Amino acid sequence: MSDESRLTTLDNGFRVLSRRLPGVRTAAVGVWVDVGTRHEPAELNGVAHLLEHMAFKGTRRRTARQIAEAIEAVGGSLNAWTSREHTAFHARVLASDLPLAVELVADILTEPLFDEQELAKERDVVLQEIGQVEDTPDDLVFDLLQEAAFPDQPLGRSVLGPAEIVARLSRDALESFLATHYVPSRMVLAAAGAVEHEELVELGRHWFGARPPGPTRPPEPARYRGGIRIERRELEQVHLCLALEAVSSHDPDYWAAQVFAVALGGGMSSRLFQEARENRGLCYAIDAVASAYADTGLLSIYAGTGAEQLDELLEVVARECRGLARDPDPAEIGRARAQLRAGLLMSLESCAAVADGIARQLLVHGRTIPVDEMLAAIEAVDEEAIRRVGERLFGRGSPTTSAAIGELDALPSLDLGRIAA
Repeated sequence: MSDESRLTTLDNGFRVLSRRLPGVRTAAVGVWVDVGTRHEPAELNGVAHLLEHMAFKGTRRRTARQIAEAIEAVGGSLNAWTSREHTAFHARVLASDLPLAVELVADILTEPLFDEQELAKERDVVLQEIGQVEDTPDDLVFDLLQEAAFPDQPLGRSVLGPAEIVARLSRDALESFLATHYVPSRMVLAAAGAVEHEELVELGRHWFGARPPGPTRPPEPARYRGGIRIERRELEQVHLCLALEAVSSHDPDYWAAQVFAVALGGGMSSRLFQEARENRGLCYAIDAVASAYADTGLLSIYAGTGAEQLDELLEVVARECRGLARDPDPAEIGRARAQLRAGLLMSLESCAAVADGIARQLLVHGRTIPVDEMLAAIEAVDEEAIRRVGERLFGRGSPTTSAAIGELDALPSLDLGRIAA
């Protein structure tokens, strides 16, 4: 499988990126944009996500139904997502239909109508989505955690936004956000699969090459604070999240933090799963994830448990974090590396995963990262690296962030930031 990406930058700063994958007859293609929730002002929280929805609701050339019929008439699919730092509009098609896919993505990004009637309906759709999250405590608790970790700043706000703001987001707000942030220098047309780079460049030039360049607007820097958020509800379980500030996407310890999180709570053989669930039966679900942003990160631990088991569970979490940070076992580190290595290599068999991966690498790092380079970085994580990142996470006094939903009024004190000191 090819590991070579080709990149062309147009005169206006718009980038075209491709990776040809031999042996496939389909292509994944889309536009990835360096904009997300953390680029929103507080009074417009949710506008990036609503814009993503509204892009599909009609353009000057096509109605919403015509957009859906055009992609499905060739057996393809068209979708989008919004995160705190990026937004993507992507399609999956047969190789011969790549021009149509690019045309449709370009159409919804460059010619959206933002029709007032469609906007009113789509606001209601997003309000239903917000309500769904509110009814799903194991999702909502992560929004509470993010808010507690980064209070009163863009990185701490939810992607969907609060209902009271979304309900009044206007067409002018959408048009202004699009004009301000969707500029060529912050956009990447990326494709993977049965794709010819020269053809993709010409498509990119045709649909995006005449757009005027715009300024880059960096988001407000993150300031990790930590804190506690509790929402009392009558539930069978307490949904609990704990977090500490972790490393950014650019940090030399990025892969060490990933290995650490997998060894701690990334699978059935992980420390937390084995001790909390298998040995003690304290919970059904427990896991750990290292999330990385441009300038910071979070190591978060989630568990669903009974209120009467909460104290014991927190003791287990603290003990296993301390044990891994101080005395990692070579075998568990090897298993964690193997999980990351296998996940990376398996993702290369998906055109969509490859396109998404190289596009985000370009937005975050300014280049695509060869697979062998990532594999080497994973393999280089040894016990010394785990102790080092463990000291950074658990030994320097960083305040703990806690969030919980359930029948409780307070959380027991837990100072994760000092347990490895």
